[in-house]
Amino acid sequence: MRIIADLHLHSRFSRSCSKDLTISNIAKACELKGINMVGTADALHPEWRKEIGELLELRDGAYYLKDGSSKTAFILSTEVACIYKRHDKVRRLHHVLYFPDLEAVDKTITALNERGRNLRSDGRPILGMDSEDLLKMLLEIDERILLVPAHAWTPWFAIFGSKSGFDSIEECFGDYSKYIYAIETGLSSDPVMNWRISALDNVFLISNSDAHSCNNLGREANVFEMEKPSYDEFRRILIEHDLSKFLETIEFFPEEGKYHADGCAGCKFWCEPEKSKKLAGRCPKCGKLLTIGVLSRVSDLADRDPNPTKPISAVPFRHVVPLKELIADSFGKRPQAKAVILEYERMVSLAGEFAILLDMAEKELLELTSPEIATGILRMRTGNVCVRPGYDGIYGEIHVYADEDRSKQVGLF
Repeated sequence: MRIIADLHLHSRFSRSCSKDLTISNIAKACELKGINMVGTADALHPEWRKEIGELLELRDGAYYLKDGSSKTAFILSTEVACIYKRHDKVRRLHHVLYFPDLEAVDKTITALNERGRNLRSDGRPILGMDSEDLLKMLLEIDERILLVPAHAWTPWFAIFGSKSGFDSIEECFGDYSKYIYAIETGLSSDPVMNWRISALDNVFLISNSDAHSCNNLGREANVFEMEKPSYDEFRRILIEHDLSKFLETIEFFPEEGKYHADGCAGCKFWCEPEKSKKLAGRCPKCGKLLTIGVLSRVSDLADRDPNPTKPISAVPFRHVVPLKELIADSFGKRPQAKAVILEYERMVSLAGEFAILLDMAEKELLELTSPEIATGILRMRTGNVCVRPGYDGIYGEIHVYADEDRSKQVGLF
């Protein structure tokens, strides 16, 4: 059975996140999009933990709504922030934690409370712990708990981030590096970029939405082969690096991520890594330091040339543009426009979003929607898009319809 899994998101108890992120709303959104397995998010937050216990029950390896109103499977997850000092440098890293059951969640809550950590102020708690110490604590609580470094290349809060990260998994986790089975690529990088670092060949590259609203669920996801959604099977696949069961990842075009290129948001200036170096890392307009993006950071750590051959141990991937964005592009409107929302809701009521984006043949698409939208989907599948990269917190733009004299192939420069 093909299982599409989005395993990093947030609840309404996380800062800057939508109030629509309730358990029932997440389940409904997953069904419309075609997501089979989703993270609960924020499992350590007291109020959200209470709702999880009240609304979900463990059945056959995953958690489901007790009232039976949805087939969406949940696994227990949360993102945490580790802010600490190591080697005379302040480190700010986000990690995603996965738990086998509520007993493991509750033991973790108890352990963190005993250490004086504030779990109530934010669904994404700031733990003030060294990443290595956190992983050691988690494995002592329950060896089945997983830790995956989140959005690994984001400048500000990531294991390889240019502002406060490390240069390797080993530098961050020391003796516990062997328990890091995967990293999350994040929206601003894709597998090809990560393949440039040979040290990452031994870990899986997973992709998740990091959704702050139900609308953004599934903008990145993982595709597994499982008999049924299961935490234990998910963990086994990662630990055993089972390429036969990890089928592919579904990716943003990385240029759309808001930290892909180097830039200065205030001056609306962006550039490629080579130009950043010529500018000594400073904005030519205001003179301030540029935010060094993922493309530059990957280039700095890479020991392979751009566009490397796919490593034997890597899984395939596909780039997608969210369906609502494709509809908006074909209409020449914003994704929030009423006409776009109505057409989106009509389409996903007939077929799930991932079925439309990934599976439907051209004839089926033309029977489902307009030729313009169908053509946009087909162009997306072949990478026939125009790009303006994201930088310094500003999302990039991906278009399947643009002036005919513009290049139709993905590329920044």
